[in-house]
Amino acid sequence: MSMRTECKHFESRTYSSGDTVRKCNLDLAPDAPWRCPEECEKYDRRMVDVAWKRGSVIPSATPVAPASLDDGTAAAILDEAESIINAVFGEVVADMNDKRKNKKKNRDKKKKK
Repeated sequence: MSMRTECKHFESRTYSSGDTVRKCNLDLAPDAPWRCPEECEKYDRRMVDVAWKRGSVIPSATPVAPASLDDGTAAAILDEAESIINAVFGEVVADMNDKRKNKKKNRDKKKKK
């Protein structure tokens, strides 16, 4: 099943660079941006914009799905990448907080002079 663009949890965003993000906001589509799970328990049809008229800005076409979707290697690679990011996330946040504290200390020192 392709991405369910009518699901209220689907989001598509195009950046000024032309890059487009197509995702499930609940992170339940391991094969995003190509497809949603067949029987997603959280699928909920978007009802807010049912009668709206759409303008010229429309989501870009779904990218061509790689063959690795069917054998599961794409999901495995994405899972591994997510694990790597999650593993360093705490360290990065702590490092950023330390830098902020140091900047604040330096500003406070300059104010006292």
